[in-house]
Amino acid sequence: MSWIIFLRYRNHAVAAVLLGLLLISLTQSIATASQYELPWHTIDGGGGTSSGGQYVLTGTIGQPDAAYSSGGDYELLGGFWPGGPLCIVEFGDFARFAEHWLASGSGLAGDIDGDGDVDVEDLRQLADNWLCYCPYNWTLR
Repeated sequence: MSWIIFLRYRNHAVAAVLLGLLLISLTQSIATASQYELPWHTIDGGGGTSSGGQYVLTGTIGQPDAAYSSGGDYELLGGFWPGGPLCIVEFGDFARFAEHWLASGSGLAGDIDGDGDVDVEDLRQLADNWLCYCPYNWTLR
């Protein structure tokens, strides 16, 4: 009699383990199937086109929520018509600017204000845009 009771409990334990493994595999397949998600949204302004790999994002409406966002392998630049996909004024721009410091002539990358020389006024505009998205026609790209 005790042998039959042992087999019943053993069958229940095996069934419970199999059911647990099935549930784990189902939750993992559901998690991989729903890997893209927008946890919140706003009606914002801005626009332009951002792309990376097979993804392209273009938008314009309302008031801007200008900011740079990133997560994992993805980046998003929001605001009114940025100067290019994911263009942020940072140290690379400063290095290019410094190469032309106090130079004069036409077509200089560091001549942000377009007055024919790279001077303190250009440095002020670089500082004003520091860590923001690049203005339209940003000369340092």
